[in-house]
Amino acid sequence: MRLRPHSLVVQSYRSPTFCHHCGEMLWGLVRQGLRCDGCGLDFHKRCAFLLPSNCSRARRQVSTSLSLFPPRRPRGHSLSHQAGGGSLEEISTTRPSSRPPSWAEPPVWLGVGGGVGGGVQVPHTFHIHSFTKPTVCRVCMRLLRGLFRQGLQCSDCRFNCHRRCEPQVPRACPGEKSHAHGEESSAAGHSGPPDPEDDEVISTPLVSDDDMSSDGDSPADTKEAEQGREPMSPCFSSNIPLMRLVQSLHHRKRRGGGGVLREGWLLHHTSTDAMRKRHYWILDRKCITLYPSESSTKYYKEIPLCEVLQVRGSAQLATPLAPGDHAHSFEVVTALLVYCVVAGEEGPAWEDAIHQGLMPVESRGGGGGGGSEEEEEAHSLCSRVFQDVSSVYQIFTDEVLGSGQFGVVYRGTHRKSGRPVAIKVIDKTRFPTKQETQLRNEVSILQNLSHNGVVVLERMFETVQYVFVVMEKLHGDMLEMILSNEKGRLPERNTRFLVVQILEALRYLHLKHIAHCDLKPENVLLASAEPLPQVKLCDFGYARLISEKSFRRTVVGTPAYLAPEVISSSGYNRSLDMWSVGVVMYVSLSGTFPFNEDEDIKQQITNASFMYPRQPWASVSLEAVSLINNLLRVSLRQRFSVGRALAHPWLQDFQLWCDLRAFEQRLGCRYLTHRGDEERWIRSARERGLDFPPHLLWEPDDDPDM
Repeated sequence: MRLRPHSLVVQSYRSPTFCHHCGEMLWGLVRQGLRCDGCGLDFHKRCAFLLPSNCSRARRQVSTSLSLFPPRRPRGHSLSHQAGGGSLEEISTTRPSSRPPSWAEPPVWLGVGGGVGGGVQVPHTFHIHSFTKPTVCRVCMRLLRGLFRQGLQCSDCRFNCHRRCEPQVPRACPGEKSHAHGEESSAAGHSGPPDPEDDEVISTPLVSDDDMSSDGDSPADTKEAEQGREPMSPCFSSNIPLMRLVQSLHHRKRRGGGGVLREGWLLHHTSTDAMRKRHYWILDRKCITLYPSESSTKYYKEIPLCEVLQVRGSAQLATPLAPGDHAHSFEVVTALLVYCVVAGEEGPAWEDAIHQGLMPVESRGGGGGGGSEEEEEAHSLCSRVFQDVSSVYQIFTDEVLGSGQFGVVYRGTHRKSGRPVAIKVIDKTRFPTKQETQLRNEVSILQNLSHNGVVVLERMFETVQYVFVVMEKLHGDMLEMILSNEKGRLPERNTRFLVVQILEALRYLHLKHIAHCDLKPENVLLASAEPLPQVKLCDFGYARLISEKSFRRTVVGTPAYLAPEVISSSGYNRSLDMWSVGVVMYVSLSGTFPFNEDEDIKQQITNASFMYPRQPWASVSLEAVSLINNLLRVSLRQRFSVGRALAHPWLQDFQLWCDLRAFEQRLGCRYLTHRGDEERWIRSARERGLDFPPHLLWEPDDDPDM
């Protein structure tokens, strides 16, 4: 009996990719996971320790030896690291790795080929690192020389080495953040994006806020001032291209309750993936849920019964099984996949249970054993709410406008007026009971807001399982506008126009002690397809109420737009939104993130060590760079507020004022300019020999809305 281990290489992905072991998204901007050169499957680095040595060696080929090994036996893996490790393009599955797959590995019972202590060998994930105190290379034990970027460091275990020593580093990464390598005991919290497995604090808003009321400045302000650095001078670099960041949806749901028809451990594979997996199946009246354990609330996959087309027994299989393969008991057929299940003697019982679940549920109103009074009352309430939603709005479930941490946004229409709307459907069962109050965070905040720069909340409906949030539908978002531009970035005139509206909306929110906490181009909606459109902020699921002299520690937001104080958990206030405005300006004017893929992103954020490559920044005004630098300040005291940003020379532009006044006249509402500025702009136009458009002057019928 021989092993067939996976041959894994570090991989970067341009599109959302999911782990074939746990089913969760591969998180991050670059080097998100590992890909097998043999079978082409993708995995988290943390899941590499749990994989069995059963590589199928080629996609779409069913290995007859897969059934010989039990799943999830973490032994005998042969892992390799991609040299240079920094390409954003996906590695071709036909490209040979540094170590070709071996077909003659030692038997599993010999325990040969393991890493430290007999475990699997996992490659280090190195990036260029700048050390703030003397540090030695762990390979040659010599000092890492230089002022910055002295060597390489593993983002997981903090292993330090010279670049020339990287080929000699053994593939024995423990996968944990150790604090025993030089200066990293103090910098462990400042390197590498937070791992999703560490309570998954980045991709899902946390619900327990640790408020810190203080009469002074942030407790970390002094430390930030010491660590803060001025942005580096313009130079050439390879920044990460701007892309839509799709955050991982955490597949969780409540366990227990009534309606469970059958549950138990089953072995299965699909028509497109021959690798067998073992999960704990729970069948109820709505769906089949596959869990990694009997007590976990995090599930691998959910198969709604409404998508099941047929259940075929072993005698009805459409295709014959491969020679020597264990006959699976039955198949669950959906429109996209066929799930082949090995249930043994329990196969017929599972077939009957699934057939029972596919049958229509009888009405409880007919009397006779219809459940408790509480269940009947809840069922009646749900029916009334669903009738209210469907009687007012038509929901098009086949047109998804977007998705967030709490739900999916569908296109809808108001039945009477025909007005298009966006309806966010929140599934409350995906979250533990203690987090239900956070599901209403966005709704409670939007209900108290009324501003032209904030998306309008029309109505809200709630049932026992779902929350329906009806909002106005807009044309698109700022990220789509940037990516669709012929140069992949926006001109300064367009960026100015959008940034001013973002700042005015933030001024309104901050006056109400509200911090958005997740400002990014995806959450800046545009009302039309015009070059200078109206802007409205949306997605207040992360928003927090923060008073004038209070700070919070809860990690919220999207990693690429997080402020340093949020990453270091040193206490943040409403100024974290101003950092996000600086990143939004950077990506809008350049079409790239301000991060170099070869260096640790978290370290670049905490040190504000962003670069301005000559292409394209040579064509951008120095005033724009100056405003970005003042927004991307590590120190909260030095970072610009909304008022100081609006007063910056880059936003005090005559053409911008004319564009804003023309927009306000089309809208019929004045909220971006002030009447008192007209005389100053008339005087400035005369001094510069420019023609002042008289139709832009204030009129008595103007309706200021501040």
